[in-house]
Amino acid sequence: MDRKVIEMNRDLEDSIIQLEMERATFYLRFQNVQEMKEEDLGAIMAQLIAEALERDQQEITRQLDEVHMNYEGKTNCQGRFMGMWLVTVRHIIYNSTWWDEHLSEENVEFLKKLSTEEYKAQTASKLCPLKDEPWPLHPWEPGSKRVGIIAVKLGMMPLWTKQGKKIPVTMLQVQDCHVIKYIPKEEFDGKTPSLTVGGKNVSEFHRSSSVMEMNRELGLPPKQKTSIFRVSPNAIIKPGTPLYAAHFRPGQYVDITAKTIGKGFQGVMKRWGFSGQPASHGQTKTHRRPGSISSSGVAKVFKGKKMPGQLGNFYRTAKGLKIWQVNVKHNILYVHGSIPGHRNCLVKVTDTVLPAYQDNLKNPPFPTFFADTEELPDELYDEELFQFTEPSIALSES
Repeated sequence: MDRKVIEMNRDLEDSIIQLEMERATFYLRFQNVQEMKEEDLGAIMAQLIAEALERDQQEITRQLDEVHMNYEGKTNCQGRFMGMWLVTVRHIIYNSTWWDEHLSEENVEFLKKLSTEEYKAQTASKLCPLKDEPWPLHPWEPGSKRVGIIAVKLGMMPLWTKQGKKIPVTMLQVQDCHVIKYIPKEEFDGKTPSLTVGGKNVSEFHRSSSVMEMNRELGLPPKQKTSIFRVSPNAIIKPGTPLYAAHFRPGQYVDITAKTIGKGFQGVMKRWGFSGQPASHGQTKTHRRPGSISSSGVAKVFKGKKMPGQLGNFYRTAKGLKIWQVNVKHNILYVHGSIPGHRNCLVKVTDTVLPAYQDNLKNPPFPTFFADTEELPDELYDEELFQFTEPSIALSES
């Protein structure tokens, strides 16, 4: 008797019902082998599925275990029973959202709008945990290490010094940057404590329950990027504290870490700048090849040899970049030169670790800038930078 292959469309909304139907089908293929030859397969399947929906899930699991034990000795090879392959594929649907109900498109749009307004009001009014008593603040000392921030790369523009020299700068905007978690040194690495910082709010939809639970405790929306910064014991900040661009000041030097633009798999000419082989005079299919990669005496290729491979799409740190200007109103940093990453990417900005620029980091906002306790103008400039509000030419009276 030819065996029939019955395809079932289990397009049900409840994942529990789907799992029970799959288990019922698997139960049918093993326990009702003798009945399949005489009775109608479709009727048996419908009956077992109806019974499976009424049974308890643990009862079905127990019966499946008994079926496996009964028919384990009758198989001539693993996974093969009575001349046919029995392969069970279970499609487990993981719900990446934090709600359990299936919503319509109109309700999803309404919830997104409502949640955005709620988080804005909650952050503006500084609810939990900022209503609690603040943590004690310590003065800055030589060797103190402050927390970094997460900013968005906007693009590049030119600035000019008072001597007329043109300076290319990169604009970095700090968007909704907050301290998320404090980890003491006993729980981190035993040497220094650390602070987890998150930047740029994103929709709380399609976020895991653990992430949402942590943000609910802090009273903050979920972040697009989170990073861990090592800090000194006197530079710890209470979770929930916002971080601004005024955390840094003009004339200070910073280190910026970002992921470079991915170029894919490239050859040695584009990846390392090789000149390549001759274009003619007997050369065949070697125009862009690297040539010899070792010698016969060594008889091996040394580690670190420049070869074709992945170009870009890895993290790089640009160190010792000077801050020329700080826009306090819009939280924008004007950093010297270019930095890794594409436009609108998220970067990490920290105080530089280069010893040559440590003298420029004296009495910074410590542990960070607090907007409630200190008032600053909308723009902060370096002493050498030309301000467009000032006249470019000054004529002396004769």
